[in-house]
Amino acid sequence: MLKIAGGRFQARIRPCKTYTKRKLMETFEIGIIGGTGGIGKWFAGFFTEEGYTVHVSGRRTGLSINEMARVCRVVIISVPINVTNAVIEEIGPKMKEDSLLMDFTSLKEEPVRAMLASSRSEVMGCHPLFGPDVPSIEGLNIALCPARIDRWNGWPEGVFRKRGAHVFEVEPRKHDEMMSIIQGLNHLDTITLGLTLKETGVDPAELKEFSTPIFDTKLAIIEKVCTQNPRLYADIITGNPDINRLIAIYEQSLSKLKALVEKNDAEGLTELIKSSFE
Repeated sequence: MLKIAGGRFQARIRPCKTYTKRKLMETFEIGIIGGTGGIGKWFAGFFTEEGYTVHVSGRRTGLSINEMARVCRVVIISVPINVTNAVIEEIGPKMKEDSLLMDFTSLKEEPVRAMLASSRSEVMGCHPLFGPDVPSIEGLNIALCPARIDRWNGWPEGVFRKRGAHVFEVEPRKHDEMMSIIQGLNHLDTITLGLTLKETGVDPAELKEFSTPIFDTKLAIIEKVCTQNPRLYADIITGNPDINRLIAIYEQSLSKLKALVEKNDAEGLTELIKSSFE
């Protein structure tokens, strides 16, 4: 479990405990703020299939914040990163002490801190490490950041593990450090490739004619990142405090590659490539 000591999060990654259902938890309703689209909508369907009554709200639909806090024992915030803290600050003070406030944000340190500060409820950060296009959570990763947990200890991981997900606990700072690589660096690399392809001036249709299966996959990823929800990826990148350090490392790595290519040093480049996974 995550402990708060001296204002800092202290925890190690560890597998979650086996879930034992308590009578207190047998009947309750779940609210998802932002549950009309994306991952929020996906989990609304997931919890409904598990037998829960689920209330969803969007910008203009569903329960109000006051109604959500009054009716639902569990409230999950699943809104864009740039408005997450504002929503937390609105719903937090209205949550009951014996309820559970969660979030599905891609970054964890700031949302968890905001939930702790604005509410007296129990608090659990949660990051499903997949998108809404998956058919099932079986075999997929879900990170949990339990920050203030007592009555609800065991319920989130239990319901996820029941459907085959790999669930683990991690402190928010560690989570965000890892996401700077898994999401931030990864998306930056995709965007860089997309920008470079654009600057070449080559017609995308011509690229398709010469494309390999691997390159087709990369093009599909570039298209997804650059066209489906670019603001999401921009927030994931700019909102992570570790991303500037990684950009500096990225630039250093690219400089090493450039120097070897300029010298036509295939042997040196081979050794550098091999060293990346030693």
